[in-house]
Amino acid sequence: MPRRDPALRMRVFWLLATAALLWPLLVVAEFQPWLLFTPDSLRPALRFLGEFLSPRLDAEFLALVARETWRTVAIATAGLSLALVLAVPLALLSVRGLSLSGLAGRMAVGPGLARWSVRALLVVLRSVPELIWALVFVRVVGLGPTAGVLAIALTYAGMLGKVYAEILESGEGFAAAALLRNGAGRLQAFFYGLLPHNAAELTSYTVYRWECAIRSSAVLGFVGAGGLGQQLDNAMKMFSGSEVCTLLAVFMLLVALTDRLSALLRRHLA
Repeated sequence: MPRRDPALRMRVFWLLATAALLWPLLVVAEFQPWLLFTPDSLRPALRFLGEFLSPRLDAEFLALVARETWRTVAIATAGLSLALVLAVPLALLSVRGLSLSGLAGRMAVGPGLARWSVRALLVVLRSVPELIWALVFVRVVGLGPTAGVLAIALTYAGMLGKVYAEILESGEGFAAAALLRNGAGRLQAFFYGLLPHNAAELTSYTVYRWECAIRSSAVLGFVGAGGLGQQLDNAMKMFSGSEVCTLLAVFMLLVALTDRLSALLRRHLA
């Protein structure tokens, strides 16, 4: 029985090789964690931590937090609703099973080009993060929830449209094809052929995306899109640890409740 691990040399070699690779990357990134322990960093950090451990719980501030929490949920819900208005028609246009031209085999040039263009649009929409869209819309419509709603709508339209199309294409398509061959329209084939077989999966993914939209709406507040994120940004700028503690606790509670509600809805839909 060997007294030492026969793979020890290779493990040490790969450990040293990884360190040699990461070191220049850390240098380029100017990673200097020791700066956290300098007196100039420790004094404000300890002062902030002292305030952070005593959350602000006065009635006026809690009323403000409740109002911004409701605004965060409203931004996410309105943004997702607008995303659905964009995503559903784009998804239907990109599903091959709903194309009359595709029933005979290879799609014609016109429908194929239209389908490719819709899929390219979905790629563009979901490739730009909602934070970037929010920065753009803040410059266009100003600070406030409108920028957050529009940012979520565009990014989530691309995500929902892509996943909806994949769900519909991967599901049972014989009923939709039969309807199309017998003179039914695209919408009739969708509602009576594809939707009944995929409704639960489509709804489950939509609920999941609503949960993600609530998280996104809080982050968008840091660029002036309103809600809890904007209040948290203001508290951080004022270095108010007590306000930050309260806002973080409320945000974590909101995310936990949303996650629980989302899980319950998906369980009933399964």
